[in-house]
Amino acid sequence: MELSRQIKTALADPDRKILLMTHIVLGYPSLETNRRVIEQMVANGVDLIEMQIPFSEPMADGPVIVQANQEAIEQGITVRGCLDFAEEMTKTHPIPFLFMTYYNILFKFGVEEFFKKAREIGIKGFIIPDLPPEEGEEFFALSRKYDIAPILIFAPTSTPERMRELSRFSRGFIYCAARKGVTGRQTDFDAGFNDYLRTCRASTDLPLAVGFGISRKEDVDYLTGKADIAVIGTRTINLVNEQGAAAVGPFIAGLR
Repeated sequence: MELSRQIKTALADPDRKILLMTHIVLGYPSLETNRRVIEQMVANGVDLIEMQIPFSEPMADGPVIVQANQEAIEQGITVRGCLDFAEEMTKTHPIPFLFMTYYNILFKFGVEEFFKKAREIGIKGFIIPDLPPEEGEEFFALSRKYDIAPILIFAPTSTPERMRELSRFSRGFIYCAARKGVTGRQTDFDAGFNDYLRTCRASTDLPLAVGFGISRKEDVDYLTGKADIAVIGTRTINLVNEQGAAAVGPFIAGLR
């Protein structure tokens, strides 16, 4: 798949010891702010961007991202508006963009129609946390048809057998949740985490992205050599809330 090729090319760069992926909630606090934030992220070395289409019940997300989803919806963001904005971003910036959302968004839109539109606008992958492989036959068939990578999630509670099963369906990379629970809380790296990451690595040939609580250069440094992609989400949203969009560029630049 195209996303796999792009990630392999990026990882082959000797100056890229680990890739950075960031997360934004579309429409929060506004699409104009999203536009400025993405521009700064790309200019300062982000390798992939995960754009979340807001949903009313984002069960994998912590309070900061839940609030961002709710406020974006209250301000009138629509799925069509997200698609239009995403098309603008993929045409403006050369890095891969992914959609993160929940399956009801695709179901209500029309699953194949959503895949078709995403392919047309240049989206490279989908992260759908509430869709297990056992319930996603149509989804995974369409991901092959439209060459959009389905990104599945390993968790600390996943057995090696479950990880191997999830890896069979995933493309591009595996998203490794750094801890149990939802996004946002700081993650403690300890021996248990290292054991978990070794189990993840042994269970798949795909690159590993680690997210949930990654918020500092020290976190990225710790993951370098252990994972392939560090995922920063809640921290940049908080940064925009506290200091405005202009603070994102220096923060990203300081992560490596």
